[in-house]
Amino acid sequence: MKRQLQLSIALLLALCVAQRTFSQGCVAIRGTGNACMIAHADSNDHAQWVVTTSGRYFKSFRHFSGKTENKERLVQHTEVINHTASIDINIMRVLNDRWSLMVDLPIISNARSSLYEHGLVAGANKFNERHSMHSFGIGDLRIAAYRWLLDPKKSTRGNIQLGLGIKLPTGDYDYQDYWYNVGPNGAKELRTVDQSIQLGDGGTGVTVELNTFYNIFHNFGVYGNFYYLVNPREQNGVRTYRETLSPRLANEAIMSVPDQYMARGGFSYSLNPVLKGWAVAVGARLEGIPVHDLVGGSGDFRRPGYVWAAEPGITYSGEKFSFFATVPVAFVRNRTQSVTDKEYSDKSGTFVRGDAAFADYSVNAGVSFKF
Repeated sequence: MKRQLQLSIALLLALCVAQRTFSQGCVAIRGTGNACMIAHADSNDHAQWVVTTSGRYFKSFRHFSGKTENKERLVQHTEVINHTASIDINIMRVLNDRWSLMVDLPIISNARSSLYEHGLVAGANKFNERHSMHSFGIGDLRIAAYRWLLDPKKSTRGNIQLGLGIKLPTGDYDYQDYWYNVGPNGAKELRTVDQSIQLGDGGTGVTVELNTFYNIFHNFGVYGNFYYLVNPREQNGVRTYRETLSPRLANEAIMSVPDQYMARGGFSYSLNPVLKGWAVAVGARLEGIPVHDLVGGSGDFRRPGYVWAAEPGITYSGEKFSFFATVPVAFVRNRTQSVTDKEYSDKSGTFVRGDAAFADYSVNAGVSFKF
């Protein structure tokens, strides 16, 4: 039974470790701490340190308005292409068999290739030059506390964990790079990069988490995770320069500080005793930016939307070392209508909804060490 509990929580650990480094391209779902609860490998009352390093990579390039893909963007080679690679450094202190504290800091590298931010042909509303912009640095730091609601010594088949944290605006939310052919005589200018590749959002937020698992049989079980970031700040004061592209975008001149959410669940299967310590999982994952925040205003510029993905994963759990890898594959992508889209639609009498670029899949992997 103890080994069963170890495998269940280790699997939950590995799957939760993958969940926070989100982003799906132009829908700017940022990394805000990548572990839900990566300790409690057994039910003993002893303190320990757990250090986890995890990474994620994706390429977004498929444009959607609502759930409809704008396939002509690929045919015309006008798509925006974002490459994002991130590493999360996570330190967890297990206080006892109920409580743990966590600190997480992401390090992010972004590259964005586009036409519409560069090389506007005067008077023609056309763009004829593709250039790239980049951002690199730390993201927003997150600190959180976790508690198992049921006694781990008695609840060996399943448990529920609550987490409460704070996200600090340590990531640069006014990162700048060059826009080409936008200044006098076609000069380049140092301007704010797009919201999707900013390192932070400029808000101090509160994170709420719920993580759970239950073993149906000795080697087969279910898991679930829920995460929500409440960002009370409405906008961060950073100019987007979108109003220079079209008069219609005047209400998107400043960046919003949106909430974000993630929910996931699925099935896990231990490969013991054939492959000791190994387990596989398959589930579904939902992540997104809401149209309306729970607290504060929801105006200014944001690209709300969500992604549904099928998420297979594999983990290995040893006494002091764990490894995980997951590959969420998108099957629904939806760029929803923002508050500013709705405001312009009401004013003009014409339905307006912006688009956003999404990835087909992402690759997540990491290692964890217990001391």
